[in-house]
Amino acid sequence: MHAFARPPLSFPADPRCRRPARHCRRRGGRAVGSHGLGAAVSAAALTLTGVSAGYGGQTTVSDVSLAVPAGARVAVIGANGAGKSTLLRTIAGELPLMAGQMRRCETCARMGYLPQSATVDRRFPITVYEFVAMGAWQRMGVFRRMSPAVRQSIANALERTGLAAMSRRPIGELSGGQLQRARFARLILQDAAMLLLDEPFAGVDRPTREALMTLVDGWHAEGRTTLVVLHDVELVRQRFELCLTIDDGHAQLTPTVELLTLRPTSADGASTRHDFLRNALRA
Repeated sequence: MHAFARPPLSFPADPRCRRPARHCRRRGGRAVGSHGLGAAVSAAALTLTGVSAGYGGQTTVSDVSLAVPAGARVAVIGANGAGKSTLLRTIAGELPLMAGQMRRCETCARMGYLPQSATVDRRFPITVYEFVAMGAWQRMGVFRRMSPAVRQSIANALERTGLAAMSRRPIGELSGGQLQRARFARLILQDAAMLLLDEPFAGVDRPTREALMTLVDGWHAEGRTTLVVLHDVELVRQRFELCLTIDDGHAQLTPTVELLTLRPTSADGASTRHDFLRNALRA
């Protein structure tokens, strides 16, 4: 796949939720977060009902039913090959549903999707500025001249990701971490209410990971919903209130604090939920 990417995806929205995402996070005067998931259905950014996902005629994840609260930070975890990327691609619309139904809050109908970095062709002759500017395509159209407001938005995105001084470099000259910053800058321009990130911190150093995670935290503060495929148990513990665990073809949404609670499942107490989480996050 070359460096050009399509604009944010749009899908039919769930008419039950018409308020901005930052307001959808509240119901009945209390915040919907890592607790009270049952009450969050009417304020859900994303609802899956009996969804099965896969490709090549093979089902990877089956009969998934869950509701993701608007504005939540969700860590998508599971062993390699469990179906994390497949489910994310299905939610993004890159793969068709094999079964079931999927609904999105109206404000989350337009999504930003960050596939794994291997999908970017760094040989493509394009500058960092031009690469990031693709994120504004939906706002201005592919062939329209950029307005001063769009140019300022691009400059702001480059500044927020620490790339302002590198904007004229070819993307082929960037390190892995710098390229990932550029991909995040493009997401900023998409201004989507829901963001799907597939292993966004893979292969980057700790300072870059923290800088990018700070952007995710900022999206959360703005009321945006994020689903992030991760392999870092401490990052999940510290920054994500919900876990979407995928194991043996099934998926379940669980508060992180509950998943991390030690609870013996055998007489000698050797097996715990924490053990499961660590096993699920193994590279």
